[in-house]
Amino acid sequence: MQAFFKILPYGVWMALMALLPQTAGAYAVRSAACAACLCAAAAVLRRRAPEGGERAGVAAWTRGRARGVFCGIAAGILVWMAWVAPETSALYREWCVIGETAISAPSPYDPAVCGWPLTLARLAGSAFVIAAAEELFFRDWLYGWLGADWKAFAWMVALFAVEHNRPVVAALAGAAYGLIALRRGLGAAIVAHMTTNLALGIQVVATGDWAFW
Repeated sequence: MQAFFKILPYGVWMALMALLPQTAGAYAVRSAACAACLCAAAAVLRRRAPEGGERAGVAAWTRGRARGVFCGIAAGILVWMAWVAPETSALYREWCVIGETAISAPSPYDPAVCGWPLTLARLAGSAFVIAAAEELFFRDWLYGWLGADWKAFAWMVALFAVEHNRPVVAALAGAAYGLIALRRGLGAAIVAHMTTNLALGIQVVATGDWAFW
């Protein structure tokens, strides 16, 4: 039962990504559906004894909450910096980025196109919804299901990397979040991922560099 709820939010997110158009309104629907699944997962996992996570070395929340949150925020900022820093290299953009590195046409998430409420919904969904869903799936369920050893860690990082259009920096991010989860708990990894996505989203909205979205 716990495994189902650890998979459900990410599974719903990916299913709706495939089924719905790439529009700001569809993203808001996807975020709302995934957030509802996260709430259901939190309610179920809170009532039940740890299953897999503690065995895998991943704490249910954080080991030392204040320090875990601080470490998560610090790690998230470092991952954000590592995510955007290579973009100044033309070689990196040519060989390490899948798809367009610049948006020539208006982005569907531009407030001039969709309005500020949907742009902010996009920011919130990226920062607080999919970040939590991915951590629950990759760092908690997948890592434990694969065996909770160094091979499982490597596979978890690799699968997280191929999910993104910037696989090199995504692999670094996956490794960082994984180490945070092992040392400080799943909650700290969620905080780290949320911090990265929030910083990136604020950068996107402030600069109009919609290719990151």
